[in-house]
Amino acid sequence: MVNAIVVRFISSLGVILGSSVLVFCVLYVLPGDVVMNMIDPSTMSPEAIANLRHQLGVDRPFLEQFTTYFGHVLALDFGKSLVNSEPVLPKIMTHFPATLALTAAASLISVIVGLVLGVLSAIHRNKPIDIIARMVGLFGISMPTFWSGILLILLFSVFLGWLPAIGSSGWQTLVLPAVTLGMLGAGFIVRMVRNAMLEVLGEAFITTLRAKGLLERSVMYRHALRNALIPAVTMLGILLGEMLAGTVVIETVFSRQGIGRIIADAIMAKDLPVVQGVILFSAIIYVLVNLLVDISYAYIDPRVRRVQS
Repeated sequence: MVNAIVVRFISSLGVILGSSVLVFCVLYVLPGDVVMNMIDPSTMSPEAIANLRHQLGVDRPFLEQFTTYFGHVLALDFGKSLVNSEPVLPKIMTHFPATLALTAAASLISVIVGLVLGVLSAIHRNKPIDIIARMVGLFGISMPTFWSGILLILLFSVFLGWLPAIGSSGWQTLVLPAVTLGMLGAGFIVRMVRNAMLEVLGEAFITTLRAKGLLERSVMYRHALRNALIPAVTMLGILLGEMLAGTVVIETVFSRQGIGRIIADAIMAKDLPVVQGVILFSAIIYVLVNLLVDISYAYIDPRVRRVQS
């Protein structure tokens, strides 16, 4: 078990380093000029603009810029913003709690709605609750988050006036964006749990448990659901990456001051250190969560623990 965790941790480090290299290469070839976004070209001479580019280091060759960047990554130094010289890591940590709260709330909604509807859908197959659960899953998967967010704003903020439409202070401002993002994850988990439960319920050991006289509730929730959880847990780990990426859209729609909003503004300004820092920070969080998901398999299903030991 320990050896499997060590191997998984080493591979996770490789993923983080590989993503940092990929991010730098992609951002380097993107069109745009950070200097032109910072200044009014009509107020500065070409020599002054060239000096500013030299000071920022954006006029250096690709290999030199990459070597400097990668050295900073290995030292966990995310650099400074090219726009306002603000250190990137403190800026990320200042805005990360808003994104963390949004992602945690959305994940909680996804798990609760997905598990409940997925289990009920499998137990009551081809009945009205099954049809409703599948419709909810289809809606969550197919509806773009920016569109469902706008619909929720119109309904609960404009027409009913129950919840604020924008902002990132207080739990009231968290409800609509969390529901918008959470329904995306719930849609996938509903389908995953339903299919896994139906597969497990067709296994021979379920028939044996029923023949031994176990209560149906015990068969469903203690044995069938536990065996069906691994696909759902795997999907939740994958969905975390989707949710972190989705915060860019959600925080823009709901005007929340999180790291998604930071990276959206940095991309528009081609502020490369900020973009690289946010993506690398998100990659680290994503890899660590998936590492925890892998470890959790052994506690959900003892068979996995025996195989890894």
